[in-house]
Amino acid sequence: MSDSTGVLVRTRDDDLFTNPEAVALSGFLAGYSGLTRQAYGLDLRLYASWVTDAGMRLFEVRRAHIESFARDMEAHGRARATIARRLGTIVCFYRYAEQEGLIEHSPAVHVRRPKMDYESHAIGLDRNEIGAMLVAAGLAGARDHALISLLALNGLRVSEAIGARIEDLALERGHRTLTVLRKGGKTVTMPLAPRTARAIDLVVGERFEGNILYGNDGGVLDRHAAARIVRRIGKAAGINKHIGPHTLRHGFITAALDAGVPLRDVQEAASHADPRTTMRYDRARVSLDRHATYIVSTFIAGAAR
Repeated sequence: MSDSTGVLVRTRDDDLFTNPEAVALSGFLAGYSGLTRQAYGLDLRLYASWVTDAGMRLFEVRRAHIESFARDMEAHGRARATIARRLGTIVCFYRYAEQEGLIEHSPAVHVRRPKMDYESHAIGLDRNEIGAMLVAAGLAGARDHALISLLALNGLRVSEAIGARIEDLALERGHRTLTVLRKGGKTVTMPLAPRTARAIDLVVGERFEGNILYGNDGGVLDRHAAARIVRRIGKAAGINKHIGPHTLRHGFITAALDAGVPLRDVQEAASHADPRTTMRYDRARVSLDRHATYIVSTFIAGAAR
């Protein structure tokens, strides 16, 4: 069973979990919050259902059973990234249970995970398309302009943009800044481009607290409404692609790399924990102007005269 936040719970009417299993599930998920907690809760709920359907309990499975769960996901067409993430959740769950003394050994320690494809297949926008969206957003209004600017010029995730608060705006050493709670609970202070700062000033107006962005009803802007705004602005900008908020974040990362920003700095700006995630965008750009052949030919040219 699960509650509204995606957390597994035990009710009086079912006997899905033994007491140690229920303690492990609730204890493991208690260490997380927000979207991370929901994602882990979903992964464990699906895994627990599979285990129950197989006539087993969570603390009875072996490595072969967990790998069978992975094969079952493959058979149902799940992406390798999804399978790897769910297996990662299972590994962390059993590690927690072992550390808490609820099981003697984790059955997931040596589970084989699918090899990841580190090429990015996300839809991208070039600098002209991003520019067109910023212009269209400016014509649409301050709220839309601020949203598109935060996504495209600061590379925020949609959850970070809609969660940004007025209280977290500041002025530091001549820079307009915004402090954002990023994925994984990391707090980061970032500068705002003048265009973004002006858009935010207009949308904030005389308010002193609360979320920077708001919905059409004056309440909090949710991720679905934000996605609709991005699609509407994209259409107004003449972009005939299926785009969403992440498309603009993707555009920010590739634009930074195209502009020559070092990979390590782009990784930090995008808040990627793993540098290979940033490298996916770099490889996906197929940027021919920086290919090693040009550097080598220039280096050899002097000796080939």
